[in-house]
Amino acid sequence: MRLPVQLLKRKPDAHKGDYGHLLVLGGSLGLSGAVCLCAEAALRIGAGLVTAGIPGSLNNIFEVKLTEVMSLPLADRGGALSREAFKDIKKFLDKIDLIVLGPGAGLKDSTKELVVRVIKEIDKPMIVDADGLTALASNLKILSKRKANSLILTPHPGEFSRLLKLDIGKIKERRKELVKKFALRYNLILILKGKNTLVSDGKRIFENNTGNPGMATAGTGDVLTGIVAGLLAQGIGQFEAAKTGVYLHGLAGDYAARDKTENCLIASDIIEYLPKAIKKKSFEA
Repeated sequence: MRLPVQLLKRKPDAHKGDYGHLLVLGGSLGLSGAVCLCAEAALRIGAGLVTAGIPGSLNNIFEVKLTEVMSLPLADRGGALSREAFKDIKKFLDKIDLIVLGPGAGLKDSTKELVVRVIKEIDKPMIVDADGLTALASNLKILSKRKANSLILTPHPGEFSRLLKLDIGKIKERRKELVKKFALRYNLILILKGKNTLVSDGKRIFENNTGNPGMATAGTGDVLTGIVAGLLAQGIGQFEAAKTGVYLHGLAGDYAARDKTENCLIASDIIEYLPKAIKKKSFEA
């Protein structure tokens, strides 16, 4: 795979505003790491600015865990984002280029209501992952009513099963067909994670050939979402960002596994090895 030109060279007079500003909405009590991994991966792949929109009561935790990432404390209930956060998210929209919705958000009813409203009413490119997908599963009709034209969903097989109301075994038998149909029906990009991750826009389909079993560990999906978001922030098209992100995520995981073994690989290792993956592909270009 040839890398997008944005990853190969930057203009001499570049500034951070040239490479996009993304907002990661998520985090909850006990699940702060998901937002951190996603945000750090987005920065590592080249996004200019990243803000974590997180429960206000947990802001001190995020301020300690994140150095380069900014935080936006939002209304919460019991350590999870609440529906009341919507007004402040809306005020922040002029500052950002895209939204990542769901990492570590939790499944409180008020959080689900917020997720649904953001998808339905906000006209910004968006990636929905993790708990955001669970909230979406019982509200699929909003996909056809949404304002945002650019939307990427990143389910693993269990989440895709909930979206389709179909047994995982049946999904495995018809993976490519179901992924392509879903993407076409709802006019979006679908990334179905797992061995040989699939990416489709409803017309094209990409089957990934990087990655290893060591990546079956907590947080690797959050890292993938951050990588794809960081590519989008830099102006790379949806389908290109999705397939490039999936490929580099797996390649970084392969390099990490070679040095640290599959058994000892953790999600943050993938972020650490992203530069090596990009350099390798750059030399091949």
